[in-house]
Amino acid sequence: MAKVRFGNRVIDLPGSRIVRIALGVVLVFLGLLGFLPILGFWMVLLGLIILSADIAAIRRINRRVSVAVSRWWTGRDSRRDSRMSPKPAGSRQKPTAVKTQPES
Repeated sequence: MAKVRFGNRVIDLPGSRIVRIALGVVLVFLGLLGFLPILGFWMVLLGLIILSADIAAIRRINRRVSVAVSRWWTGRDSRRDSRMSPKPAGSRQKPTAVKTQPES
């Protein structure tokens, strides 16, 4: 049985793959009508999360978005931190004095 995890909660999805895909597609399309009462744009996100249980391309997109939101939320960018790793203490070069020639 497919499951979706939201933080500490685990939600069981329908056992049939066809039912999960149909439910996800319906939620996405109804979510696009989010300007109407009762329907909301949150339905698009829920539909994509349900579809990600069966469709690998949507699963990759969801994972990238969740990592980006997590980095934004915590104020941290691990990609930037790894590129700008500190150098060892002994590797810094001291500035050298520039010798100028006296004017004649």
